[in-house]
Amino acid sequence: MAIETAPLFVPTPGAPELLIILFVAILLFGANKIPQLARSTGEAMGEFQKGREKVETELEEMRESGFEEEIENEDDDFVDTEPVTEEGETETETETKTETETETN
Repeated sequence: MAIETAPLFVPTPGAPELLIILFVAILLFGANKIPQLARSTGEAMGEFQKGREKVETELEEMRESGFEEEIENEDDDFVDTEPVTEEGETETETETKTETETETN
């Protein structure tokens, strides 16, 4: 039984392959649309790069300021906002009891 191995490198397309890709792109989008597509792709990549750098900067600032200490302190400030129900009681039963109590008052 022969063992198949993956290639150590992925071949990059050469000139003929790139020309074929360019020809297909011209057929699909038209010669007038290709510069617009390239421009919008470049702008999108630039915005993505700026956003990535901003997030990296914020993460680094959080690490330097001791973000872990802030997380530990936030647990102390937790307030439970869920209504207290008796064991086995569903939320609709609790709502019905509350409505009934309100009507009787």
